[in-house]
Amino acid sequence: MPHLYPFRALRPSPGHETEVDCAPYDTMNRNEAALMAADRPHSFLHVDRPDIHFPESYDPHAAEVYQRARSELSRLIDEGALRQDASECFTIYRQTMDGRQQTGLVCTALTDDYDRGIIKKHEFTRPDKEDDRLAHIESTGCQCSPVFLAYRSETKLDAVIAAPVNETANVDLTDDLGVRHELWLVSDPEQITSIQTAFQAVDFLYVADGHHRSAAASRCAAKHPDKNLAQRFLVVVFPHNQLHVMDYNRVVHDLNGLSPESLIKHLAKDFEISSLEEKANRSPDTLRHLGMYLNKSWYRLVARAHTFENLPSVEALDVAILQRHVLTPLLGIDDPRLSERISFVGGIRGMDELERRVDEGGDGVAFSMFPTPMEALLEVADDNAIMPPKSTWFEPKLRSGLFVNPIFDLP
Repeated sequence: MPHLYPFRALRPSPGHETEVDCAPYDTMNRNEAALMAADRPHSFLHVDRPDIHFPESYDPHAAEVYQRARSELSRLIDEGALRQDASECFTIYRQTMDGRQQTGLVCTALTDDYDRGIIKKHEFTRPDKEDDRLAHIESTGCQCSPVFLAYRSETKLDAVIAAPVNETANVDLTDDLGVRHELWLVSDPEQITSIQTAFQAVDFLYVADGHHRSAAASRCAAKHPDKNLAQRFLVVVFPHNQLHVMDYNRVVHDLNGLSPESLIKHLAKDFEISSLEEKANRSPDTLRHLGMYLNKSWYRLVARAHTFENLPSVEALDVAILQRHVLTPLLGIDDPRLSERISFVGGIRGMDELERRVDEGGDGVAFSMFPTPMEALLEVADDNAIMPPKSTWFEPKLRSGLFVNPIFDLP
């Protein structure tokens, strides 16, 4: 059974929500972040992406960059844009996108539950990205970005979390993508106990997004065993059946010495290949189907039965089939976490983005994927298996700056 706790969040002062609110730090590059923060002095991007205050060529992991994150956080507090809750609260967080809603619980979880596998993961992490998040936590004294968790839906629990949404929200804003974000603060001790009791029906939580933040929180807890608040980390927990997984596509920047014709010939061993005449069909509409953009033409790849039948759940994933039969043997991408020859493009950016990247590079190839089903993620995690990196892209994203978890002294 996971342990979930209310906490004294640092959040926008009333009336400052839209000034502070911003997109997650890892959904943009440095220049995009700088444009988003321009003329917005209270945007939380000044804390989340302190590299925007340095030249583009500057090392984003330099000590002074993290120190700038702390000074920007201090400035937002001093200027009254952020303030800390007077008492510990849960927060109910509802997101509405394209008419679809998901309602979750903002809280803190135990790093010990993560370490013991009660909070399950499904991806490996990169040490350099863990280092970055740990440095940001220790510099700011806060966990600034929540980990996105899921639990297997329980009707009674779902209802308990959703109960306050009939009341007027404490925060109600719509972001630049048209996604509505509503927050309800829960400070009543009886309601807090009711929520914690309802979660006793849950055996495990699952990391949907935020593996590096989870790992960094665990490392921080181990490094500061005398700090009680450091033994917990900031999460938002949603029922799995409300979550929307989008495709996470791949662009390989060269053909590893192959010609387009040779690549297609090799692919025919493991896929049925056909040309796509209609652009509307660029994105696959079922499992085991992949799209391929090569030499300014689109193709449909249908995985042959031997690539997925009678295999463990993780090896039967579309992203695993692509890795095992295409990326590794044909294109020479042995470890996509480390290779600079491959890029990952979230489905929210669309198929035109895949075409643009390949056309600009001149001799690469893109693969459009069918979204990994949420049930498959849970099954892989339950098997204690590891998915290929960038297997899932969740929308809508959790916003940054609306709730922050202080674990050390605030600046």
